[in-house]
Amino acid sequence: MRESNDSEDGLENPAQRSLLGGLGAGLITGAADDDPGGIATYSQVGAAYGYGTLWTVILALPLMIGIQTICARIGRVTGKGLAANIRSQCPFALAIGFVFLLFVANIINLSADIGAMGAAMKLLIGGPAFAYAAGFAVVSVLLQVFIPFDSYSPLLKVMTFSLFAYVGTVLVIHVPWLDVARGTFMPAVDFNAKYAVAVVAVFGTTISPYLFFWQASQEANEVRITPRRKPLRRASDQGPDALRRINVDTITGMLFSEVVAFFIILTAAVVLHANGKTDIQTSSDAAAALLPIAGKFAFWLFAAGIIGTGLLALPVLAGSCAYALGETFRWKTGLEAKPHKAKLFYATIALATLIGMGLSFSPMDPIKMLFWSAVINGVIAVPLMLVIMFLASRRKVMGKFSIPLRLKLVGWMATLVMAAAAIVMFVTWGD
Repeated sequence: MRESNDSEDGLENPAQRSLLGGLGAGLITGAADDDPGGIATYSQVGAAYGYGTLWTVILALPLMIGIQTICARIGRVTGKGLAANIRSQCPFALAIGFVFLLFVANIINLSADIGAMGAAMKLLIGGPAFAYAAGFAVVSVLLQVFIPFDSYSPLLKVMTFSLFAYVGTVLVIHVPWLDVARGTFMPAVDFNAKYAVAVVAVFGTTISPYLFFWQASQEANEVRITPRRKPLRRASDQGPDALRRINVDTITGMLFSEVVAFFIILTAAVVLHANGKTDIQTSSDAAAALLPIAGKFAFWLFAAGIIGTGLLALPVLAGSCAYALGETFRWKTGLEAKPHKAKLFYATIALATLIGMGLSFSPMDPIKMLFWSAVINGVIAVPLMLVIMFLASRRKVMGKFSIPLRLKLVGWMATLVMAAAAIVMFVTWGD
């Protein structure tokens, strides 16, 4: 068991630590949201509609902060992950349904991400994309199984800086900032099915179920492995510092995520949409399209960013599957556990990643896979968010730390927006 960074009285104030050391689950969760599948979605939207969808990122930011903060609080207050709380408070069949849909959606996402990483490496150095994809998948599994999470989580934090590649791409191209501001805050909305689907895609990519499970489980895991840190229900004196840390960590991570998403859409709008390149299928397509228009440096930054974000996203996608399944069936869970003590947990990580890798080699259309992943996430997100709001508001679950009114308002607003997005998705099905 590792030594705690907490002070003797259990304080968790990030101001008492290094800047990077004070950030954890929230930062990694936010950065993992900009995975290669997300990059593909943002690139497609920016290429197709220019500045006309930048407003979605601004709207999504407070909603994302709200729902992820609520999930983190559930984990920290109860000392249990989201799936464990759902199992204890809801019908077992409901928990199984959520976990099954999450597993399917995450495997599809893993497939898209692993394939995109291999394609990006091929763009950078040539060679066989499938071999690079397999290598990334295997390395990710080995890290998660054989290296304690606290040993490589600093590496994941450092890898979040790879996302600045997308900020750097914008810095090396000419951007008409007045047009950007107009498109962001006074958008010309297209009232048609394709535009509606693009908006739904942005929200579905930004607010995703796997992020809910991951951040709650990470908070709960920290309670288990950190000396003197207790579930807030049993140690209310730790509450003020713990909740303050969660707020800082989550706001930082989600702000980081949405700034990057904004710049990816912006890059695609400035470089691709403005030059008539409106049909982007994958993140590697977006990188390749940058080369003749924006030059080698922008191309390298964008392609390298795909690999960096993929390495960050793979453990979050596979890990959220393992946490959800393990908590539901009451297995030993946690990335700090020795492999022989959490065999089923680590087997789930390996299985999810390797199935995803196998799908990435199949002739299945990656765009269709991302579409079906979005459909499944749309199906699961709204009922899951309803359950999250139910759990977070119950004194039986949260004790004196049930969420305050401001978080309830933001959480319910996020739920309503995702419900509207799901309705739009199904209404426009087949258009």
